[in-house]
Amino acid sequence: MSSSPLLPHVLAGNTASPQLTVIWMHGLGADGHDFAPIVPELERQLSAAVKFIFPHAPVRPVTLNGGMPMPAWYDIKSIGTTRDVSMDDMEQSREQITAFIDAELKNGMRAEQILLAGFSQGGAVAFHTGLRHSAPLAGIIALSGYIPVPCNDGSEYPNKTMPILIAHGTLDPVVPPVLADQALEHLKEQGFSCSYKTYAMEHSVCPEEIDDIAAFINQLL
Repeated sequence: MSSSPLLPHVLAGNTASPQLTVIWMHGLGADGHDFAPIVPELERQLSAAVKFIFPHAPVRPVTLNGGMPMPAWYDIKSIGTTRDVSMDDMEQSREQITAFIDAELKNGMRAEQILLAGFSQGGAVAFHTGLRHSAPLAGIIALSGYIPVPCNDGSEYPNKTMPILIAHGTLDPVVPPVLADQALEHLKEQGFSCSYKTYAMEHSVCPEEIDDIAAFINQLL
């Protein structure tokens, strides 16, 4: 259980009697309001009541951006076909997201009713937290993301049955598609079942992707 206080966050969807809770992490420099506007579009397609939690990442200096403070789940020191990230920050973010999971459990949700989602940096945190969570979660959605720290012997991954959706733009200059390919290959090697969707877009989200997210959530429901 995490002892971290809950980060400030945005709530959307059915917060009264959800059948599923989605904890959704934004990308570098954004905040929890970034993805809240797509909830009505998702809800039009969802087959059951879903609660959405969009936490705000803490503000911290980001080396990649000249040390400028901005909302960030972790510091990024360099980018390319690999990422040099702060593991201390990553573990802190994992604790902060675990605190939201714990709060949902206290509210009466089961672990398998909690889905982690994230875009870019947020996708990396969804991977890092969800793959290592002790109880089987509903799944993970990684949009334009990557696995920051793979566990090559699989010993840190207790829930190999957890469904995972990887969605990525084929023209992404920020998080190259090769990083999504690496995540997919790694997870397959570790025995996970993954859906992999690509779109002719850059580092963003498109309507077709929102449809695929809704379809993935409906499969879980």
